[in-house]
Amino acid sequence: MSEMSMKRRTLMGAGTLGVLAPSLMAGLAVAQEKADNRGMITPPIRSLKLGAFKVVVVNDGTRVSDKPHETYGTNQPQQAVADLLAQNFLPTDTLLNSYSPVLVDTGTEVVLFDTGMGEGGREAGAGRLLDGMRAAGYQPEQVTVVALTHMHGDHIGGLMDAGKPAFANARYVMGETEYTFWKDPARAGTPAENGHKAVLEKVVPLAEKTTFIGDGAEVVPGITAVAAFGHSPGHMVFRLDSDGKALILTADTANHFVLSLQRPDWEVRFDMDKAKAAETRRRVFDMIATERLPFIGYHMPFPAAGFVEKQGEGYRFVPVSYQLDI
Repeated sequence: MSEMSMKRRTLMGAGTLGVLAPSLMAGLAVAQEKADNRGMITPPIRSLKLGAFKVVVVNDGTRVSDKPHETYGTNQPQQAVADLLAQNFLPTDTLLNSYSPVLVDTGTEVVLFDTGMGEGGREAGAGRLLDGMRAAGYQPEQVTVVALTHMHGDHIGGLMDAGKPAFANARYVMGETEYTFWKDPARAGTPAENGHKAVLEKVVPLAEKTTFIGDGAEVVPGITAVAAFGHSPGHMVFRLDSDGKALILTADTANHFVLSLQRPDWEVRFDMDKAKAAETRRRVFDMIATERLPFIGYHMPFPAAGFVEKQGEGYRFVPVSYQLDI
C-alpha cells in the first residue's frame, strides 16, 4: 500500500469527523488508527468509565454514501434536508456512517452488544470488531454474553466467522419479538427476505445457547433491556447502571446526529415502521435529555457517545469529551 493510500485510509477510518463538524473533535481522544506489532492497522477504539463498568466502543468500519435525502427526511422536500445539513456545517450531498459495537466489562461478565459486519464486510474495509477488541485487550473467547439490539445485517454479521461462532464461550441474549419476526418463513418473497436468510445463517444456529427476552429483562446485573420498537419489529435498547451512574445504548433508535435528532419526526428509509420509530425516538431521547444521561448510538460519529438536550423541534447532540474518562 502506498503512503498516499495509507493516509487516505487513515483519514476515512478515523479523521473524517473533522470535516463533518469541528465541535466533534473533542470526542476523538483515541480515534486515530495505528499499526500494531504485526504491522496491521487496528481500528479506532475508545474506552469509557461508567461506575465500576469499563465500556469499550469499537469502530467496526465506516461507509460514505451520497444522496442523504434518499435515507433521511424521505417525507420532506429534498431542499429541507440539504438546508439542515448546511446549517450544521455538513456536506449537503454526502453522508458518513459509522458502525460501533460496544463491549462492557462489568468485572464479572464481558458483554458484547452487536457484532458489526463480520467477514462479509471486510472486503469493503469493515468487519473490524475482533481486531478492535484485541487492541483493547480482549480476546473473543473472553466474551461471556452477546446481546443483540436487533437483527439487521450490520449488527449480526459478526456472530459467525468461517462457519463457527466468533465468540466460542458466549451465551446469547436477544429480543423474542425480533427473533420471531426474522425467523418466520413468511418473510420469504417479501422485502425482508434477505434479512430472513441472514438470520437463518447467523442467528438460528445459536438458538440453543440463547435467552429470548422482552421489555425490562435483566441481561446481567446492572444491564436492562428496554423495548424500542419501530426501526425493526423488536428493536431493543439497553440501560447500563453502575455505582449510581447510568448510560443508554440506543442502537438504531436514531442513526444520524443531526438528521435523526434535530428532526426526530422525519422519516428514515431503514425504519420498518416509520411512525412507531419516530414515536420511539422521542420517548427514548426525551428520557435521555430529562435525566441528562450519556448515550452511545450505533451510528453516531465515533466514538458514538454523547448527550442530548431538547432544542427546537428535537434535540441537540453534544459529543462526549472527558465526562466518561474521570
